[in-house]
Amino acid sequence: MNEELKQLLQETVNRNLYQIIISNAREKEKAFKVKIRPIMLKDELLYQETVYQGTKVFHENYKDSEIILRVGNYLENDFKQCEIEHTNKKAVILVSKKGKMTIKAKQMKPGEKTEGQEKISLAHNRVKKYILEEGIPVPFLIDLGVQSKDGKIIRAKYDKYKQINRFLEFVEDVLPALPKDREIQIVDFGCGKSYLTFAIYYYLHELKGLDVAITGLDLKEDVIIHCNELSRKYNYHKLQFIRGDIAEYEGLTRADMVVTLHACDTATDYALEKAVNWDAKVILSVPCCQHEVNKQIRCEALQPVLQYGIVKERMSALFTDALRADILKVVGYETDLLEFIDMEHTPKNILIRAVKKDKFNTTKQQEELGKLSEMMKFMQIEPTLYKLLEKKF
Repeated sequence: MNEELKQLLQETVNRNLYQIIISNAREKEKAFKVKIRPIMLKDELLYQETVYQGTKVFHENYKDSEIILRVGNYLENDFKQCEIEHTNKKAVILVSKKGKMTIKAKQMKPGEKTEGQEKISLAHNRVKKYILEEGIPVPFLIDLGVQSKDGKIIRAKYDKYKQINRFLEFVEDVLPALPKDREIQIVDFGCGKSYLTFAIYYYLHELKGLDVAITGLDLKEDVIIHCNELSRKYNYHKLQFIRGDIAEYEGLTRADMVVTLHACDTATDYALEKAVNWDAKVILSVPCCQHEVNKQIRCEALQPVLQYGIVKERMSALFTDALRADILKVVGYETDLLEFIDMEHTPKNILIRAVKKDKFNTTKQQEELGKLSEMMKFMQIEPTLYKLLEKKF
């Protein structure tokens, strides 16, 4: 293990550790993120490792010497970034493609807290910590009716509060894919009341200090007027809202991240097409009302189940989003289908996360395209996104 890293871990892996976050996996097959925190079990200080892999989460507890070795192994073999938050120190470790490790550590001043740090609790089950913490007033959450003026969450809006924070966790995960040396251009198609649009701007600009410009697009004139009024009120100079149709929007020539939440039916496809043509580094999409495949699907082998309308509708929706993810793979993205919020809140809870690959393997592309074509032929369907991007295959 790198001696500087080993010394840093020996200084910080103790009961005053807040958390260690390991991210930016070198290979898609590996875990997407690892979090480590101290816990007290039966009067013994251990370190709980939480591994996020796709939609699955795994927990395991280790002793201090074991977790130090695991962190070293993760950085040497699997990940390119690590952040350590401790009451006395904050550190960032970056690993280059050639394996060179760079460590930047900052000693904390008395009374100073690392970003997002709370009073350390060693309880096995911590209270869920959200990116936008309850008790800290956030202007847009107050005006949108999610928070009271003293920062308390309005009971009827608690699900919305959790949804906003869940989405910001997805944004946090893809930060390594976004540019660091220039303005980050983001488009939110079908922004609606713009809870999440304001949340993205607040998180990236106000909390992270990044240079971002965000455009929200929606068809409702009154919503656009209201959101622009709020943006001006908060002095969010680079957050604007425009009335317009997704398919016809031509206001940009480039975007780094495209967000599309609950765009109805094929509107999602037009948003994804624009994202691909802009060479967006990140796409976060929660589709809605997937009717197209339901009207097209003809499959004799599946007819025994497709004869039931509700089953056909749900299967068609799942097929639609899976095919969208596969099409994005063909044009050079790493894609995942993730649960956005609990099913008890809404059945429209699948999020498509797509991150642009650094390298494009044409052989792999043709293999993926072959599988995709075979599946569409089997079900006798041709999704809009496939037709829109066919020239790129």
